[in-house]
Amino acid sequence: MEETSRPHLVVLTGAGISAESGIQTFRAADGLWADHPIEEVATPEAWARDPERVLRFYDARRDQVRRARPNAAHKALAQLEREGFRVSIITQNIDDLHERAGSRQVVHLHGEILKARSSVDERMRYPLPRGGIALGDVCDKGSQLRPDVVWFGEAVPRFDDALELVAEADLLLVVGTSLAVMPAASLLDEAPLATPRVLVDPEASELTTAGVNGLALPAGEGVPLLTRHWRREGRLWLPETVFG
Repeated sequence: MEETSRPHLVVLTGAGISAESGIQTFRAADGLWADHPIEEVATPEAWARDPERVLRFYDARRDQVRRARPNAAHKALAQLEREGFRVSIITQNIDDLHERAGSRQVVHLHGEILKARSSVDERMRYPLPRGGIALGDVCDKGSQLRPDVVWFGEAVPRFDDALELVAEADLLLVVGTSLAVMPAASLLDEAPLATPRVLVDPEASELTTAGVNGLALPAGEGVPLLTRHWRREGRLWLPETVFG
């Protein structure tokens, strides 16, 4: 079957899916973000003011990501793709857990922590298979390297790619996000009107809006539950046993 003729599942994932692998969210009451106000480590102004502090913070986050492992939700999405479904993932997360689980079509809206990039040319990116970034580490143009992440106040360079994917979705699955971070939250409204929308989140009953089917389960339970139905039937649908 032609790639473009297969039903297209587009998945928007947020911090909740990574939290189940042990990666702290910036809204958590504990963890790496607790003692680091956003304006001191995750803005262009913070970088200009104290780049060494910013680098230390992201080195710690990078270590956390390397220790984490894909959970059942990551694995279920990758398995769906391996069995012939067309699956595209748009993630707000900067970890590589989707890729390590086996997903091949992943758009990182907010960058990738396991890469560095030039401070003067965002097209110049460098993988970080080990270690971190130190002051004095420079790109090929001689500029200081910085984390390849999108800080608060910066543009989201791959947002147009995400818009294109959502516009062709046959089913839009949202996992582990409060839909509070813009512009990612606006993607929910960009799918075709007839496209089913499903939100998997423990607080889905409070977060869902009109036209969105909520499944109030953690990602590691809700996503495998849905993908089992889809794999068994060989199609994308809203099973009555789950949604009534």
